[in-house]
Amino acid sequence: MKERTKLLLIVLIFVGCYYIPWGNTTIRQSGLEAFMMLQEYAREHVLTCLIPAFFIAGAIAVFVSQASVLKYFGATAKKILSYSVASVSGTVLAVCSCTVLPLFAGIYTRGAGIGPATAFLYSGPAINVLAIVLTARILGWQLGLARAIGAVIFAVLTGLLMAFFFRKDDDARTAGQMYLPDEEEKGRTLFQDALFMLTMVLVLIFAAFARPAAGSTGLWPAIFAAKWYITAGLLVVLVLMLKGWFVKEERTDWVQSTWGFMKQIFPLLGAGVLVAGFMLGRPGHSALIPEHYIQSLVGGNSLWANLFASVSGALMYFATLTEVPILQGLIGAGMGKGPALSLLLAGPALSLPNMLVIGGVMGVKKTAAFSGIIVILSTIAGMSYGWIAG
Repeated sequence: MKERTKLLLIVLIFVGCYYIPWGNTTIRQSGLEAFMMLQEYAREHVLTCLIPAFFIAGAIAVFVSQASVLKYFGATAKKILSYSVASVSGTVLAVCSCTVLPLFAGIYTRGAGIGPATAFLYSGPAINVLAIVLTARILGWQLGLARAIGAVIFAVLTGLLMAFFFRKDDDARTAGQMYLPDEEEKGRTLFQDALFMLTMVLVLIFAAFARPAAGSTGLWPAIFAAKWYITAGLLVVLVLMLKGWFVKEERTDWVQSTWGFMKQIFPLLGAGVLVAGFMLGRPGHSALIPEHYIQSLVGGNSLWANLFASVSGALMYFATLTEVPILQGLIGAGMGKGPALSLLLAGPALSLPNMLVIGGVMGVKKTAAFSGIIVILSTIAGMSYGWIAG
C-alpha cells in the first residue's frame, strides 16, 4: 500500500470518527448491524469455507502453470481449444477485474485473437474459485451454480461475438506468436495433481457441509453427523500426499501463495462486510438505507430491475469477494433473485477503471462493444434465472 493511500485511509477514518452522528438511533443501529454481520461471517464462513478455499487457490496458483494456460490463446491455436481454455482460465488465475488487465494486454498485443483474448478478459475475474464458493455458501447453492455456469457461457459468447463483430480488424492484425516461459518439469503425474486438488475440494465440501433441515432423514443427516470424521480423514490423506509427492520448496511456495491471497483478500472482505452491514444490514434487520428504496430499484424481476443491476455492477468496482456481502445485504433488503445474478455476472468482470484501461489497449469501439455485450447478457441471464427460480 502506497504512503499516500495510507494517509488517505487515516484521514477518512478520522473524519468518520469525528463527524458520524453516533447519537442518532438509525446510525447506531447501522453500526451494530455492521459488526453483527462481521461476526456472522467470522463464525459461519471463515474457518470452514474461506480458509480451505484460500489453500485451494494457493495450490492452483503454484501447482498449475499459468504459461500452460496462456499459450493456447495464440493465433495458431485451435479455436475450440483456445475458447475452452479462455472460458475457464479464471479458476487457474484467480484475479480481479484490475489484476487481469496486464495479462490481457500481454496476450492481446502478442498476437492473441480478439475472441479468445476477450473471453479470457471476462473469465479471469468472473470465474474466481473463492468467489463462487463464497457465493454458494452465503447466497445459496442455486445462485452459486448459476453464477459459475453463467460465467463460463458468458466468456465463450462474449469472445465469439467480439470475434464476429471485429473479424476484419482481427484479420488485419499481424499474427504474432506469444513468447511465454517454458513449463517447469515436476516430479508428479497429472493424475497425482488432480487427486491432490480433488482431496482439497472434498475437505472444503465436508467442512462446510450445512446442517440439514429439521426432520430430514436419509443420507444428508448421516453425512452431517460424520462430517468432521470425514474431514479429519481427508486431512490425513492430504498430509501424506504432501509428504510423498511434493518437495519442501513446493510446500513452502504453496503456503506463501495461500498467505498472499489471505493478506490481499481478508482486509478487503472485512471492510466490504462492514460497509454492507452498515448500509444495508443483515437479512431481516434494517440499517441505513431503507428497504423500500432497494425494492423499488431492483426488486422483482422486471427488465428495468435487471438492467439497472447490470449497469450498476458494470460501473462499480468490487474488490475480490466484496460483492458477496453487498449482495447479501441487498437481497435481505428486497433485491430480486434475477437482478442479484445480473449484478454477479456483470460486476466482478467490469468496472469504470477497468473500462478505461481496456480502452487504451484495444480502443474505445471494442471496449464499448465488450461492455455492452456483458451488460446485455447479464440482463438476459438475470431475467431468465428470476423466471426459473420464481
